[in-house]
Amino acid sequence: MLRKKTNGVARRPQRTSILSEVAKTSVDRRGFLRGSGLAIGGLAAIAATGGSVQQASAATAATGKVDVVKSVCTHCSVGCTVVAEVQDGVWIGQEPGWDSPFNLGAHCAKGASVREHTHGERRLKYPMKKVGGEWVRISWEDAINEIGDQMMQIREESGPDSVYWLGSAKHNNEQAYLFQKFARYWGTNNVDHQARICHSTTVAGVANTWGYGAMTNSYNDIHNSRAIFIIGGNPAEAHPVSLQHVLKAKEQNNAPLIVCDPRFTRTAAHADEYVRFRPGSDVALVWGLLWHIFENSWEDREFIRTRVWGMDQIRAEVAKWSPEEVERVTGVPGSQLERVARTMANNRPGTVIWCMGGTQHTNGSSNTRAYCILQLALGNMGVSGGGTNIFRGHDNVQGATDLGVLSHTLAGYYGLAKGSWQHWARVWDEDFDWLNGQFGKMKGADGKDKDLMYETGIPVSRWIDGVLEDAENMDQPNKVRGMVFWGHAPNSQTRMVEMKKAMELLDLLVVVDPYPTVSAVLHDRTDGVYLLPAASQFETYGSVTASNRSIQWRDRIVAPIFESKPDHTIMGMFAKKFGFHDRLFRNIAIEDDGITPNIEDTLREINKGMWTVGYTGQSPERLKTHMANQHTFDKTTLKALGGPADGDFYGLPWPCWGTAEMNHPGSPNLYDIDTPVKDGGLPFRARYGVEREGQNLLAEGVYNPGSEIQDGYPEFTMQMLMDLGWDGDLTADEVKVIASVVGVEGDIGTSDDGTTSALAGMSDDQKSAIGKVNWKTDLSGGIQRVAIKHGCAPYGNAKARCVVWEYPDPVPLHREPLYSNRRDLVADYPTYEDRKFYRLPTLYASIQKNDFSKDYPIILTSGRLVEYEGGGDETRSNPWLAELQQDMFVEINPRDGNNLGVRDGAMCWVEGPEGGKVKVKAMLTERVGEGVAFMPFHFGGWFQGEDLRSKYPEGADPYVLGESTNTAQTYGYDVVTQMQETKATLCKIMPA
Repeated sequence: MLRKKTNGVARRPQRTSILSEVAKTSVDRRGFLRGSGLAIGGLAAIAATGGSVQQASAATAATGKVDVVKSVCTHCSVGCTVVAEVQDGVWIGQEPGWDSPFNLGAHCAKGASVREHTHGERRLKYPMKKVGGEWVRISWEDAINEIGDQMMQIREESGPDSVYWLGSAKHNNEQAYLFQKFARYWGTNNVDHQARICHSTTVAGVANTWGYGAMTNSYNDIHNSRAIFIIGGNPAEAHPVSLQHVLKAKEQNNAPLIVCDPRFTRTAAHADEYVRFRPGSDVALVWGLLWHIFENSWEDREFIRTRVWGMDQIRAEVAKWSPEEVERVTGVPGSQLERVARTMANNRPGTVIWCMGGTQHTNGSSNTRAYCILQLALGNMGVSGGGTNIFRGHDNVQGATDLGVLSHTLAGYYGLAKGSWQHWARVWDEDFDWLNGQFGKMKGADGKDKDLMYETGIPVSRWIDGVLEDAENMDQPNKVRGMVFWGHAPNSQTRMVEMKKAMELLDLLVVVDPYPTVSAVLHDRTDGVYLLPAASQFETYGSVTASNRSIQWRDRIVAPIFESKPDHTIMGMFAKKFGFHDRLFRNIAIEDDGITPNIEDTLREINKGMWTVGYTGQSPERLKTHMANQHTFDKTTLKALGGPADGDFYGLPWPCWGTAEMNHPGSPNLYDIDTPVKDGGLPFRARYGVEREGQNLLAEGVYNPGSEIQDGYPEFTMQMLMDLGWDGDLTADEVKVIASVVGVEGDIGTSDDGTTSALAGMSDDQKSAIGKVNWKTDLSGGIQRVAIKHGCAPYGNAKARCVVWEYPDPVPLHREPLYSNRRDLVADYPTYEDRKFYRLPTLYASIQKNDFSKDYPIILTSGRLVEYEGGGDETRSNPWLAELQQDMFVEINPRDGNNLGVRDGAMCWVEGPEGGKVKVKAMLTERVGEGVAFMPFHFGGWFQGEDLRSKYPEGADPYVLGESTNTAQTYGYDVVTQMQETKATLCKIMPA
């Protein structure tokens, strides 16, 4: 609940009065601040100067040199530049980056206060462990030794999969890459991060539609949009600076803004058309739009004919969704959807934007595919002003996903098949058999040994069940016994009642974070818990990937404060303990401490192996040049106009093909066939073969300018180069590297006419072997270089597909949430049958068959606030932000509140059908419709009515505590990715 903090009187006289009054009382500082609702931030600032503010003078200002350092905000994925002022190693001030194409001199509340994240007094200052229920300070050496000994004992007794390595979207790219590599050297795929519970369904749905699972255009490209369709997203609060790009299009293009959301958000307040729909009915809503589009022939038929496969099957499903049926399921009148469809059809190109409101569902992967199909039908893909602009949450959640901090893929989205492992073993110069030997084995259902190196690990959304589930029901030998939370807030996950139990059953719980997080206090453990202080990202350096795929370079602002250490240093310490430090970093220089891997060298190793998504051209030198010359980049196209990066797109948005020496400019708008590939254009990716059921999956007669193949074509292999006669364009060194992939060796020279002669001297068997090497496994980059030389995309030129035949629902279907109060719709649109994947049994129909709606009649959903981010530990520890939002709350429609006897501003209980309940303040508001309640997910430190402040280490408790909405949230996981369901469960509400 927001409370008024001032009455309009100037603050400066107030401060003197407040401090004078405080001096006369014995009330402790926190109690005073909490009770008064006064300016925490202002008081903290005064306290930091010793209780008084001194006037600056020319003499004092000139005593020390002030350095200016550029970094990137550590909150959402917009990638705002932070310009820090540093004097004598102290961060004394900050400004937004005026030259940044992303924030253009703007900051949101969170970005404006990031200095406090580094210098904050609530940080975890030194390693600690729990002994007899008390927090005890220990040394780093003792912490690493004790934790390492316990982990190795668990490994010896239960196998490497019994330790879970939970990584972070807060790591920079190099740290994320090293983290997943570290976990694999330990010998497990039980490694994951926040993307699993925010946009894994986006990646799965989007990548399986047209090739890559990422934002296709950019925030800046929205300037060119003629219509803006936002569904399940609230950028005004979640990504505030992004809204300036949306509003620019709205103003300069008169672009209609359409916002679809169950809740009237601050973003919806800007909308030309607000569509309120029932939570969990996204597919039905989109099919309702397409019904009108097809009925009126508003689709782009030529685009569909040449670049889309399977739209006829979509038409057949959409035909079932008459306006009447859509209204029955979604609550949206057909007349409104007809108006929205007409608006989108008449204002092209239009962009579609979504966030977690669309992803966090049991059929979230169907939702994201439906959004993509809408854009394909309208022909809005591959054009400036169009695309699917997916706003991701954390500052490097895109990068951490790209770099493989995932339980089902390696870095670069290379899968877990043997060929993928062999590729990375070549990149690492690692003995494949040794690496394979690090992993566990188990008996499969067929009685044969199963190699867990090739099996998906447990996702973070289900780590709880890795502890609680019976071992005989799991596809790994033993339960999870050790849990490492490395930059992750556990209160961002559902089923917190069971999480508490799981934490208490662990042998070992390790938290690595600048702040202790809820991991320190949720459980009732008296020992076996360690807190390790990680440095913030402002105390280290490296690259970070914004939501639009641009990669930016962060410079270090200050050295690590207190006893904190950078994440990659801590990884080095553990690698030393486990005995594989030399192997892990064999191609990476080690800093003078003998432990810490060099960041630039780490990026070069990433460049060496990340051919799939094109993280190969972004050398440290190129990224640093971009950051130093932001002013040279156009603020809409992102293209440098002169200067040292002339012709590049800002941040070299991936794919940036080939080696850095090839100087590819990056790809600003994916799937743009009006631009040559060498200049950043691309067709849809050929990922799914060349034919399906006798139908062509490749593009029909469309291609990028300059392409020597003037039609669709498959992905490039060495065999394709040989068949086309282009293999002669490869250099001798490139052929040597390509041949080494399949173990073909021999002298490779160059003939008089400049063509390589090695192939001519090879046997047919050798040619056949070398022909299988493709653009993703060629470490020389030669196949990519030659394909682009001839105007072609290395990954082929195919159609996007509307039908994903590998998925449970090849055509996206509406399915009712597991906890639905519409039993009539459960009968017509039931959920999936129970199934087992990601090593665990997963429940669907066995939950939905029970009717909870009589006792729990209100739909519960959750979302973000502008003041806080993620689990909120960091932002609720920031006095400037804590002042702005001091209470956890639930939004209730006034009619529901009055019927329930709940008063505005009073405390109430919100209880879920699985027994979890939270005590929060009631906000009666028409932001939510009747029968719907909303809670933010940034709070923690309370549990089912109990204040846990006393359980934090002294001085490390956040200023603001509150219940987590996820204590009342329930079971439910996406059928493809195990994304958690947080947007459509049930609850009951009662006065406290």
